Amino acid sequence: MVHVCTVTPISMTVGANRIVPAVAIPHPLGNPELDPEEEKALRRGIVLKALEALQTKISDQTIFE
Repeated sequence: MVHVCTVTPISMTVGANRIVPAVAIPHPLGNPELDPEEEKALRRGIVLKALEALQTKISDQTIFE
């Protein structure tokens, strides 16, 4: 499982193994200030990073920047 979150220290504290940083607390998977194409690219990048994290073998908690 991958935890996409805005506050990675909390994810570390609760024991999430694969952590992908998100954008901001009110909009974790987007940025309404971007134009639609840029926001779509941002969202896609986060989802692709999460999919990459799922496929990566890890032995300790890992933050995927």
